[in-house]
Amino acid sequence: MLRDYSLNHHWMPFTANRAFKSTPRMVTSASGVYLYEEHGRKILDGSSGLFCVPAGHCRPEITEAVSHQLTKLDYTSPFQFSHPGGFRLAEKLSELLPAGMDRVFFANSGSESVDTAMKMALAFHRANGEPGRYRFVSRELAYHGVNFGGLSLGGMVKNREGYGSLLPGVVHMRHTHHTPNTFTRGQAEQGADLADDLERAVAMHGADTIAAVIVEPIVGSVGILVPPAGYLQRLRQIADRHGILLIFDEVITGFGRTGKPFAAETFDVTPDLLTMAKGLTNGSIPMGAIAAQNRIYETITSAAPEETIEFFHGYTYSAHPVSTAAALANLHVFEKDGLYERAAELATPFQDLLFSMQDLPVITDIRGHGMLGAMDLAVADKPGKRGFAALKGLFESGLLVRVTNDTIILAPPFVMTEDQLSEMFDHLRFVISRL
Repeated sequence: MLRDYSLNHHWMPFTANRAFKSTPRMVTSASGVYLYEEHGRKILDGSSGLFCVPAGHCRPEITEAVSHQLTKLDYTSPFQFSHPGGFRLAEKLSELLPAGMDRVFFANSGSESVDTAMKMALAFHRANGEPGRYRFVSRELAYHGVNFGGLSLGGMVKNREGYGSLLPGVVHMRHTHHTPNTFTRGQAEQGADLADDLERAVAMHGADTIAAVIVEPIVGSVGILVPPAGYLQRLRQIADRHGILLIFDEVITGFGRTGKPFAAETFDVTPDLLTMAKGLTNGSIPMGAIAAQNRIYETITSAAPEETIEFFHGYTYSAHPVSTAAALANLHVFEKDGLYERAAELATPFQDLLFSMQDLPVITDIRGHGMLGAMDLAVADKPGKRGFAALKGLFESGLLVRVTNDTIILAPPFVMTEDQLSEMFDHLRFVISRL
């Protein structure tokens, strides 16, 4: 079949565009845990798209909800007006979030959610009489989106270089990925003391200049870095001691990846602000959200005069009617199909298969927790070459995965069967053993 479109005009994100156009990897349909090329060849989705589709592709419940919403209300201004869907969704999310996180603000992506959380932190301290708290503490190897706020917080070098000095006032702690912990399943026993880097930031810059510390409970995009036992708890304690807000970026870990609705519950640490996106709508329509503890909301709103805007921030598509319909339908699917429980059950066979790969000499480390896993490949003559070969080889074999540099990242949908998990690792073993 002749292609009825040109490859010349679409500038693709985070893609080797010239290489892609020489050998396109095109997906034209999807169902369940499989993607399909134009002529029907199926590809197993080993990464839920980009961690977005835990409930499987093209869920009819979401399709029906979106279609119905489009016939009823396609759009209304979110500034000084609203619609019932946003309130229903916020209420539903508050039931899943840690106790006390009852206020939800809507955005359109993880990147927007992070930048919104940053503004909330600054607004809270200003309303609380501490406008001098303007710094943010993040980590090396972190990923917090690609807008200038999240990019400044991030610690992935290639994402940052070439964009100038970024935002001032960001301090980076060390990451938690260390050689003694290689091939560790779940949380390492060593490394909680790395949280003391926050104390070092306080000593260097003064607690009264730091607004918030932000971390991913499990670092996702760089290759599934699981926090050492006690690390997140220690961060919470240090932040409390100095009046610093703790922000969890749960864009990847939210909605079941750790077997619970949010990793905050899995690790028993409640942040002050929590960002989410991806799994919120099962990837069907872009949407993000930020959950705030009640005291954050009350402090900001009560500082403004009556009948005035309390928080000068928002997006044209905040709580978009169609997005909220998709999210509500998705959360119903999670309940109906018991997908949080299913994720928790599937984690053991998934991790078993993941760590069974360590006999391959080309694999230099494996990390995993819940329904997240990563394998590092030995660097070839230049960084990223073997990883890119793996990405292409796996797609040709019939498996889609996420690859960062020389790291293969796995995040299968929760609706996979154990046989399909085995199929996934059959592809991985076949391709990786030949790299």
